Amino acid sequence: MTVLVTGAAGFIGLHTARALLDRGERVIGIDNLDPYYDPALKRARLAELDGRNGFSLVEIDFADRDAMAAFDAAHPEIDRIIHLGAQAGVRHSIEQPFDYLHSNLMGHLVVMEMARHRMDKGLKHFVYASSSSVYGANRDIPYSTDHQSDQPMSFYGATKKSCEVMSHSYASLYDVPSTGLRFFTVYGPWGRPDMSPWLFTERILRGEPIQVFNHGRMKRDFTYIDDIVAGVLAALDHPPARRGDAAPAAIYNLGNNGAVALLDYIRVIEKACGRDAELIMKPMQPGDVLETYADIAASTRDLGYQPSTAIEVGIPKFVDWFKTYHGL
Repeated sequence: MTVLVTGAAGFIGLHTARALLDRGERVIGIDNLDPYYDPALKRARLAELDGRNGFSLVEIDFADRDAMAAFDAAHPEIDRIIHLGAQAGVRHSIEQPFDYLHSNLMGHLVVMEMARHRMDKGLKHFVYASSSSVYGANRDIPYSTDHQSDQPMSFYGATKKSCEVMSHSYASLYDVPSTGLRFFTVYGPWGRPDMSPWLFTERILRGEPIQVFNHGRMKRDFTYIDDIVAGVLAALDHPPARRGDAAPAAIYNLGNNGAVALLDYIRVIEKACGRDAELIMKPMQPGDVLETYADIAASTRDLGYQPSTAIEVGIPKFVDWFKTYHGL
């Protein structure tokens, strides 16, 4: 049968679709090529999938109910859904919250409705992207899925927590097997231009200064894209089952299981770029958190998830890709 991947022109979407194709799956991608960042990058990602046997793309906004109803009717072969599409960006969510209401809440509901109506047609699993941003003000480190996650520090985090709650309700009401994946600072080739690996690498190579927030006193659980994709596919292959009164719903952390100090991370980028960075120290930004660090015990136990890529390996791969992509 066939896997639907929403956000197929996105960073994680590209790598997930490619990995599915590599193992012989048929993939239908959805993307509306939103101009939040340069659609040329999204089209370049799609060019990596063009011509692959078993792949097709439908350019559509998954928050458009009528368009999605027509899409649903035209593709009865879909038996699993990986919903990665969303409006991304913590800081942008503070400036443009209605973009997140549309894509992350309405869009998630529309895709859930598609999943619900496919239950009598043999839908096996609804997997969707969440985020470490849901942990927000939580101070228990490392973050466990058993910890409190109802005090997000950004509206982006609030929408992702809402998606988890909405999905649990559909699993409870309609027995839709649903798995949410809390991603921790994903990076790698084809990454987003609004994230620090791209921003820092671009400025260092140009000889321009970089802004370092909270004076560098932050840590992040940087997770390489190949490790994330391995976790996504493992989750897809392990749909949760209803157990007694418990809904067929699961939540997992997908991180690298180790927080890296921001200044150490910058030093790795400097080494990969072959030059030092000029640092401009700035105060903490609204919506940011001091540290992210994933407890992956549950995802290791249930999914066999075992991230293995340190930033000393992953960052040079990103920088090499960045130079090639820009013809440097």
